[in-house]
Amino acid sequence: MTHTMAQDRRTQIITLGGGCFWCTEAVFVRVNGVLDVESGYCNGHTSKPSYADVCTGDTGHNEVVRLVFDPQVISLREVLEIFFVIHDPTTLNRQGNDAGTQYRSGIYLSDEADREVAQQVLDEVNAALSGRVVTELKNLDNYSAAEAYHQDYFEHNPTQGYCAFVVAPKVQKFVQTFADKVRRD
Repeated sequence: MTHTMAQDRRTQIITLGGGCFWCTEAVFVRVNGVLDVESGYCNGHTSKPSYADVCTGDTGHNEVVRLVFDPQVISLREVLEIFFVIHDPTTLNRQGNDAGTQYRSGIYLSDEADREVAQQVLDEVNAALSGRVVTELKNLDNYSAAEAYHQDYFEHNPTQGYCAFVVAPKVQKFVQTFADKVRRD
């Protein structure tokens, strides 16, 4: 998938934090209507942190994926429905064995017009999960792309241990749960 963040009036951007960005990216590159996925960092207080910096938990950044999608093919609601199935929004600063503020669940808005839909989906998921959702909903701030070796990580490293045992099952869950949303090209 290309990593140009060009946006025109026919596309939308949303940035999502759902644990390790390798997992989230590996799912969304397979979603029909998602035109670009870029792993990055956001909503911290350090300018352009490195992966090592973010992993300390001291920068305040979250590991995220920035999605450019075609709303004529997939709606923001559908993107968020996939997001809430492929990660656990009820665990604070953690996804599985990945723990720290950099793994928090978050929806980061580039366009204030998306807030109503995002809040509605978040409220629905929270109600369905008995009020246990810890996903933050904030404006995107201080975003920077992750290092090149993090981009398309699963595609380049499918047999690496973490990819085989953590990422691959998330991808499989997406394919099984959202078969009608899987990219066919």
